[in-house]
Amino acid sequence: MSSDWWKSAVVYQIYPRSFQDSNGDGIGDLNGIRSRLGYLQDLGVDVLWLSPIYASPHADNGYDISDYQAIDPAFGTMHDFDALLAEVHERGMRLVMDLVVNHTSDEHPWFLESRASVRSPKRDWYWWRPPRPGFELGTPGAEPTNWRAFFSGPTWEPDEESGEYFLHLFHPKQPDLNWENPEVRQAVYAMMRWWLDKGVDGFRMDVINLISKVLPLEDGEVGEGGLGNGFPLYACGPRMHEFLQEMHREVFDGRDAELLTVGEMPGVTPEDALLTTDPDRRELDMVFQFDHVDVDHGPGGKFDPRPLDLVRLKAILGRWQDELGERGWNSLYWDNHDQPRVVSRFGDDGEHRARSAKALGAVLHLMRGTPYIYQGEELGMTNAGLDSIDDYRDVESLNAYDELLAQGWEAGRIMAGLRAMSRDNARTPVQWDATEHAGFTTGSPWIKVTANHTWLNAEAQVEDLDSVWHFHRALIQLRHADPVIAHGSFEMLLPEDPRVFAYRRELDDAAVMVVANLSGEPVTAAIDVSDSECLLHNGAFDAPRPGAGTEVELEPWEARIYRTEFARGSD
Repeated sequence: MSSDWWKSAVVYQIYPRSFQDSNGDGIGDLNGIRSRLGYLQDLGVDVLWLSPIYASPHADNGYDISDYQAIDPAFGTMHDFDALLAEVHERGMRLVMDLVVNHTSDEHPWFLESRASVRSPKRDWYWWRPPRPGFELGTPGAEPTNWRAFFSGPTWEPDEESGEYFLHLFHPKQPDLNWENPEVRQAVYAMMRWWLDKGVDGFRMDVINLISKVLPLEDGEVGEGGLGNGFPLYACGPRMHEFLQEMHREVFDGRDAELLTVGEMPGVTPEDALLTTDPDRRELDMVFQFDHVDVDHGPGGKFDPRPLDLVRLKAILGRWQDELGERGWNSLYWDNHDQPRVVSRFGDDGEHRARSAKALGAVLHLMRGTPYIYQGEELGMTNAGLDSIDDYRDVESLNAYDELLAQGWEAGRIMAGLRAMSRDNARTPVQWDATEHAGFTTGSPWIKVTANHTWLNAEAQVEDLDSVWHFHRALIQLRHADPVIAHGSFEMLLPEDPRVFAYRRELDDAAVMVVANLSGEPVTAAIDVSDSECLLHNGAFDAPRPGAGTEVELEPWEARIYRTEFARGSD
């Protein structure tokens, strides 16, 4: 299917709704993306990943798909997509589609037929179950299992017509497909082949480790609110690897194109990720795991955040580096459409915004794995600063607000959690320039533009050689140029230091070291760089490069990248 070209590649995620609007309706679209391809080419990224652009009722902003082979009118037409794909390829980049096949929309023809009758040929394409024995449909406790949905409430939705429930791990308008049914799998594979035949370059697979459930479906351990934790019963289930290997055979084998497959896998362990990405097993090229972005969740969940524990974050990332080793492969990311902005989360979005954004970028991009840049991350975009619940659009955030209020949380505490952790922080429009709506639209944007766009924007940063944008461009160039970064070993340095994130990559007769102060205080790192050259640092671009020595003195949020060449041989 593919070589390992993606080890030296950088992927850029586009959330189409918020990237660029071309027709003034306030919603980003395909022609808007096409108008910005020169910007992405200049940045140097290799692959564009589009969040879903398929036909959808948008209960979950497009992750509820009603037709996998149609473009949603909000984003344009199939002709617009074909033109975009052609130009992406002309510019030497690749395009990866978001594949959402754990569930569909409840408006998908498959589900409409499944729901039509208990005798429908597609009834078994989804998870239908009668009420619990002794209970009537719709009454509390009647659900077939006690599982809690990701977006709050039970995972089972009653259907009055048939007297049964259907399973939805997410929104009630996102019923889960039953991958135990081979007809479902073949229909999905046929759709995937159709997109590859059109010329797309692979798939990012949404929650793909949830496709295999433990049978029979049973209750989970009861948690807060009286609902059960079904996660151990539907994540990385007993047939997951079998299904992924079948997908590889049915969809990817025999194709000459250099494709990319990446699986989003919440809760995946390094052991399962290694099995998934071991090239000899022929499943996926890489995984998205969540351990490092769960590190600041408090006892009350993601909307009860805690300050970053850097030692713990390093331990998590180091473990993934070590356990995937030379056989597995990881996706490297801070931001995406489901995460708040890293400069507001783990950095300093005030005095040291630019420098901390660069430091976090340096730490991420030079680890072993494929780096992902989420739109605006290359600018150091900050959290949205939404102060009213009326400004939020994300279904998870809105449901959490209501649920936590009902649990007795104070409104101020909930709003603080949303301002820090809501998915809407990543979904505000890309800040292209200083005009009224940041150059995103000539109309009214579907969600508020972040106020700091008047000075934090792409137009200003492309012109400023000291900007976060230019630093990310340099990081991308390093990965392209230096095989140590793509293929070298990994060793965490100073693992117990609460302020310094440092590591060493080595391959053949060269080594690269990253030394970054992720704090607002000066520090001295006990790392010997006396035989090294500083390749890149996040100070002024025209400042002298830091010299070599037996230790590294770092200003607040200062990051340096060193390279050493050495001769191998006898003592």
